[in-house]
Amino acid sequence: MYKTLNLSADIKIIVSDFDGIFTDNSVYILNPETKLKKLSFKDLMGVSVAVKSGIKIAVISGEKSKEIDYIAEKFSLEDIHQGIRNKLPVLESIKEKYSLKSEEMLYIGDDVNDIECLNSVKYAITVEEANYKVKQLPHIQITKANAGNGAFREVVDNITALKENLQDKEQ
Repeated sequence: MYKTLNLSADIKIIVSDFDGIFTDNSVYILNPETKLKKLSFKDLMGVSVAVKSGIKIAVISGEKSKEIDYIAEKFSLEDIHQGIRNKLPVLESIKEKYSLKSEEMLYIGDDVNDIECLNSVKYAITVEEANYKVKQLPHIQITKANAGNGAFREVVDNITALKENLQDKEQ
């Protein structure tokens, strides 16, 4: 079984920051009106796999970007929150919306504005490139894949492998 993270088959939603998770935190500025961010097809496939497996995906980003809009539209994601400075109230509203327990939620974040959210869930994930304060959280887990290059997919693959293993045992 594929496993690098200590997760649970009971996880029902992955809530993620965007920049520094789906991207490598780089912004390409062509002109003042045009900014581009590189996305990995590994991570986009991760969203697809999660959605097809019944795992909800939510994004809480401090920034607003067309790349987030693209993913939301492509995968019909309804829990997309952009331009959010204080992320915890949004995370709490998602938890309430779906009547979830903390152990049914996973949060992925990489910077200091994610710490409150990371501390409020049982499963807290970051990337190697994260801010050192995030990597020092006592229950944080760090992906092997880099930010913007499969980190999100790694999380999804871990959860879906656990769910498949559970289904195999039930049969």
